[in-house]
Amino acid sequence: MAEHDIGLIGLAVMGQNLARNIASRGFRIAVYNRTVARTDEFVAAHPETNITPARSLEECVALLKRPRRLLLMVKAGTAVDDTIVQLRPLLEPGDIIIDGGNSLFRDTERRTAELEQAGLRFLGVGISGGEEGALHGPSIMPGGPADAYAAVKPILTAIAARAPDGTPCVAYLGPHGAGHYVKMVHNGIEYGDMQLIAEAYDLLSRGAGLDAPALAPIFAEWNAGELQSFLIEITATILQTTDPETSRPLVDLILDTAQQKGTGKWTSQNSFDLGIPIPTINAAVEARMLSALKHERVAAAGVLGGPSAKYSGNVGELIATVRAALYASKICAYAQGMALVKAASVEYGYQLDLGVVAALWRAGCIIRARFLDDVTAAYRQEPDLTNLLLAPYFTAALHEREQAWRQTVKTATELGIAVPAMSSALAYYDAYRSERLPANLIQAQRDYFGAHTYQRVDKPGTFHTEWLST
Repeated sequence: MAEHDIGLIGLAVMGQNLARNIASRGFRIAVYNRTVARTDEFVAAHPETNITPARSLEECVALLKRPRRLLLMVKAGTAVDDTIVQLRPLLEPGDIIIDGGNSLFRDTERRTAELEQAGLRFLGVGISGGEEGALHGPSIMPGGPADAYAAVKPILTAIAARAPDGTPCVAYLGPHGAGHYVKMVHNGIEYGDMQLIAEAYDLLSRGAGLDAPALAPIFAEWNAGELQSFLIEITATILQTTDPETSRPLVDLILDTAQQKGTGKWTSQNSFDLGIPIPTINAAVEARMLSALKHERVAAAGVLGGPSAKYSGNVGELIATVRAALYASKICAYAQGMALVKAASVEYGYQLDLGVVAALWRAGCIIRARFLDDVTAAYRQEPDLTNLLLAPYFTAALHEREQAWRQTVKTATELGIAVPAMSSALAYYDAYRSERLPANLIQAQRDYFGAHTYQRVDKPGTFHTEWLST
């Protein structure tokens, strides 16, 4: 009978947990997976009365109330397009397809336009929080037609995480690909945040000689202060975890090659399209690329010279400076991400509210942190804030930590320990606060070899010099 509130297609772990979350909030949900055995296994493991299995797309669609709401939890890319192709003949004008995967926002823009021509409504919805978030409450970032969001708002609001003030971490962001764009930048910031934490760990581990059991309480202490976040919390847990086979810290046994699914790269690529500098996020993407060159790095370690990574100073002081540098660098990473969102809002007509964007990340998602309460407050106090670095709260925080930040980067350089994200954050800060940069020389060089012209500081107009004849 057509009495189900929503259908979900794709029963990998995220899809399964979202289905359970939706059902637990009192909504009736029909579930379908291309492999019928997986559907049967899921329903057998979770025989809740609100979950109904469908053995075909036709059956899934037939179970839904009108307008039909279908949530796709399939792999981003061609799988989304293929599923949409199969669904289109089964749907009627006004029905809603929701893509809850990590789709590229440009694909979402295309799908929105194509489905609009058929009278169907398409929502690109970013969902962050991993498996646990999907089950207990993720951060949800919807974009698309406002009336389509209104039709699914009760469900999304019910399943979303709750911020510390009780506000659901879901809100309509804007038209077209706004939701997936914001999720993309969220993931870019996530790359930056993770790399910064890894650099802090590396500096204290290889530099100061602190082993994982010694580092675990340090990160746990950091998690009780201004650095409180999901990523710091799990870092403390990881560092105190012992491998049952060897009784060694498990983190020491994990190969040092980090993988990536592409959302960080997309963020970097889009920043170049829009002309917005995000060097800390870019450095994090590049650091993962460098980590993948394991065989080359092993060979280079025996050939290329450098200092011995052994810190001889006061370890307690180093821990304090690294903590300050991590927080200052984190501010820059978020400032870069928010600047990119601000530019995209104008370029793509999303009309994004940066205060709303930051508020959605306060709970449920991977980058959830106490820090985001202050980011939210900054944009609510000044919606047109040019850059997060200029918010009085963050300006003061950076001034307070600046010397420790510089000392940390200096120490890492002296020890030969790479801190690309942390040092790029400091360079971003120094460049952004510089009234004059050496781009005047670059522009002169461009005019010299390519007659690209330049502007002057003492009079208006565009100029070119025949440099060889002067």
